[in-house]
Amino acid sequence: MSDAQKLPDKKGGAEAKSSVKPVDWTNFRDHIATADQEGRRQWVYPRKVDGRFYRWRTWFSWLLLAIMFGGSFVTINGNPLLMLNIPERKFVVLGQIFWPQDMFIFAITALVGFVSIIVFTTAFGRLWCGWACPQTVMMEMVFRKIEYFIEGDAHEQRALNKAPWTSGKIAKKLFKHVVFYGLSFLVGNVLLSYIIGWQALYQIITDPPAQHVTGLTFMIAFSLLFYGIFARFREQACTFICPYGRMQSLLLDENSIVVAYDYTRGEGRAPIKREQKFTERCQFGLGDCISCNQCVSVCPTGIDIRNGTQMECVHCTACMDACDRVMTKINAPRGLIRYASLNGIERREPLRFTPRLKVYSAVLTVLITLLALLIFSRADVEVDLLRAPGTLFQRMPDGRFSNLYTLKVVDKTSHDIPVQLKLESPAGTLQVMGQGSISVPSQKLSEYSVLIELEPSAMKSGTTPLVIGVYENGKKIQTLKTAFIGPRN
Repeated sequence: MSDAQKLPDKKGGAEAKSSVKPVDWTNFRDHIATADQEGRRQWVYPRKVDGRFYRWRTWFSWLLLAIMFGGSFVTINGNPLLMLNIPERKFVVLGQIFWPQDMFIFAITALVGFVSIIVFTTAFGRLWCGWACPQTVMMEMVFRKIEYFIEGDAHEQRALNKAPWTSGKIAKKLFKHVVFYGLSFLVGNVLLSYIIGWQALYQIITDPPAQHVTGLTFMIAFSLLFYGIFARFREQACTFICPYGRMQSLLLDENSIVVAYDYTRGEGRAPIKREQKFTERCQFGLGDCISCNQCVSVCPTGIDIRNGTQMECVHCTACMDACDRVMTKINAPRGLIRYASLNGIERREPLRFTPRLKVYSAVLTVLITLLALLIFSRADVEVDLLRAPGTLFQRMPDGRFSNLYTLKVVDKTSHDIPVQLKLESPAGTLQVMGQGSISVPSQKLSEYSVLIELEPSAMKSGTTPLVIGVYENGKKIQTLKTAFIGPRN
C-alpha cells in the first residue's frame, strides 16, 4: 500500500461531517429543555403554584402518603395489607398470601398491569404520572415543599445559589440536605417494612446497631441513592430513566386526553397592553395567549407546553393552574391550557371510544376475568408427590411391592391445616412415615416420606398409574397422579 493510500480522505471526511444535520436550538424537538448548547445541565427552578388542580393533587397526595406510611401496619385476617418478602419468597396482597407456586397468578397480574397502563394511557395520557406516580408525589408534594420552606420561591433560590458562600447560605443548604437525607432514610425504612414486616423492622430498630451492621450499611446506601434522586437528579428521573414518557408516541393518538394548549384560541401570541381591553385583541388578529410565560415558569421539567405534547411533560397540571390564574386576571375564559385531546382542540370533538381502545379494553377484560378465576379457585394447600430420588421398588416379605415417595405440602394460609391422603386407585396401602396424621404448619413448606404398597395382582408390568386423593377435614381438595414402579413381568 502506498503512502497516498494510507492517508485519510479529508474531503470525504468533511463531506461526512457536513451531512450530519446540525441541532436547531430554536426547535424544541431537537434538544431537551434542561440542557444548554454545550450539554451542561440547566437547573430548573419552578415557581410556586396555586390553583384548584394543585389543591386537588395535594389532597390526593396526602391520601397516597398516608397509605404508604401506614399501609404496613394494616392487617386483614392477621396478614399484612401488602408485603413483598422477597428473601422468603412470600408475597401478601390484600391479606392473601401468595407463594412461588402461584407464579402463574403473578404472570397474569403483570399482564393485567401492563395492559392497564396501555388502556389508561391511550385514553387519559400520563394522568398517572402527574397524580399518583411515587416520583412525582414525593418530589412535588414533599421535597419541593420543604425546599420552598427553607430556601424560598424560585427567584429566591436562584439568588441564593448565585450568592457567595456565607454562614447563612451554608446553614440553609446544610439544613435542607440534612432534612432531605433524614426523610430519605425514613422512607427507606418504610419501604423495608413492606418487605420484612413492621414487627421485624421494629425489632431491628430496637436492637443495638452492631447486631445489624450489614443491613444498616445497605440502608444508608439506599438512603443516599434515594436522597440523590430528589436532591439532585429530580426531573431527569422522568426524562432519562422512566420509559413511560417514551411510550407516549406508541400509545397516544388524536383522541387521548392530555394536558394541552389550545392553540386555535391562543395564537397569535402577544403581550396585552395596559390601555387595551381583552375583548379588543381579536380585532387585531391576536389570540388569548399574552406571552406571560407563567406556564413555563411553574413547569417542574422546564418545558413550554405551548409547543405541544412532549416527552418531558408529566401532566402535573401546574401550567393549567398558572394559566387559569392569568386568564382570570385579564377577564378571559379559563381553560387555555386544559385537559383535552387533539381532536377536541381542532374539531371540538368529545373523547371517543376508538377501535384501538375497544381492543385494548377487551384484552384487559379477559385478563382480569382470568386473574379473578385463578385467585378465587386457588387452593389453600398445594400438594406435590414425587418419587424419592435414587430409590427402586422393594419386595416385601409378604410378597407385596413398595415404592418410597417424597410429599411436599405448602400451607398458603395463616392457620394450620390437617391433611389426609387416600390411595384411590388401585387397591393398596398408603402410609406417611413417622406420622399418624399430617397437620401442615401455617405459611410453611413441609416435607414427608410416604410409603405405598401394592399387591402384585393390582400392578401392571413396569409402571402402574396411581391416583391419590388429598382431603382436608373429609373434603377432597386435590387429586394427585403419579406412577408406581415394579418388575416388568
